[in-house]
Amino acid sequence: MGNEHPDPCTLPLDQIDVSNPRLYRDDVADAYFARLREEAPVHYCAHSDYGPFWSLTRYADIVRVNAADDVFSCDYERGGHILGYQKLFREHGVDARMFQSTDAPKHTEQRKAIAPLIARASVRDMESLMRELCCRILDDLPIGEPFDWVERFSIEMTTQVLARLFDFPWAQRRLLTRWSDVAVTEPGFGIVDSWEQRRDELESCFTTFAGLWQERAGDAPANDLLSLMIHSPGTKDLSPEEFLGNLINVIVGGNDTTRNSFTGGVVALNRYPDAYEKLRADPSLIETMVPEIIRWQTPISHMARTALEDTEVDGKLIKAGDRVALWYISGNRDERMIDNPSAFIIDRKKARQHLSFGFGAHHCVGYRVAELQLKVAWEEILRRFRQIEIVGEPVRTCSNAIHGYSALPVRLHRW
Repeated sequence: MGNEHPDPCTLPLDQIDVSNPRLYRDDVADAYFARLREEAPVHYCAHSDYGPFWSLTRYADIVRVNAADDVFSCDYERGGHILGYQKLFREHGVDARMFQSTDAPKHTEQRKAIAPLIARASVRDMESLMRELCCRILDDLPIGEPFDWVERFSIEMTTQVLARLFDFPWAQRRLLTRWSDVAVTEPGFGIVDSWEQRRDELESCFTTFAGLWQERAGDAPANDLLSLMIHSPGTKDLSPEEFLGNLINVIVGGNDTTRNSFTGGVVALNRYPDAYEKLRADPSLIETMVPEIIRWQTPISHMARTALEDTEVDGKLIKAGDRVALWYISGNRDERMIDNPSAFIIDRKKARQHLSFGFGAHHCVGYRVAELQLKVAWEEILRRFRQIEIVGEPVRTCSNAIHGYSALPVRLHRW
């Protein structure tokens, strides 16, 4: 694994720190999690850049804690829903309070605000729009010459859909992607150079949306996310900190999961060419391939909780106040729950048995939108291209929260 990453098989357990973002950038985290699942499924890390924390690495333990909202909190006052929440969203001049980092009843009320737009019927109505956007993007891609799939398709597709969901000014839509990247990245990891730059860009996000809010506050209710927030009882009187937090929550949720699954699917099909052949022979397999992409990629690596009382998990005593990381990226590779979990199997029997959208009350509110975007994209890709060929090494994001890619060189081949 090189000098930067010690051998996970021989490293003392108490020295393993799976919160190190470089493990994900260098694509070596799986080996560390494999050892933890076998030898220390509930693992304590005493020293990290995010403070001490417990890691849960097995599927069943993650589900149990995810569902125990009365014992494990993700409230921003107690640490928030990811490791590093305090550093990213409560310090360094930024105060953003996301509904994902709240407990009931506040979480329930704020979640209701956007529920109408992502309800099953509303999502079905989005399909024609998504297909139109997708076709335009795909038809504009070069054939037979290398280009960056992340930049030209994954980012552009998710950004266009997100801009339509917010009814955001079309010419400025790439700001949404930029703000998403800035929100989840510390300085020094390729996005911003300083905490001051990060603060200024997130203040610009707040100012832009506050202006749109004022413009639309007197309008009749419309079916876009900002209008729903303006007119919903749970969100119409948000504090500035809650407004910024909820914007970031929706922008990141609408961007990173889908964007990195678009790219992860290309990586998976190139790594498993037999699966690509099977897909070309039977495009109906897109139905099961979509959740398999989301499981295999696991675009959100972890969520975090704080124990409200002393409790035991798999024989380990977690004390009140302790931070707990729920590693979805490890649970989705747990052999105890998923057959041959490291493989990419597009006709997997229980394709939706995965943790990528979370579990329980904090289950991803927009999961139907994400799945639909992937379904539409692969239907249109297969109509046009026999293969998306990877022609260089992927560049992965340096993050322990967002498991994704910043670049992927590819070449398209028509039928």
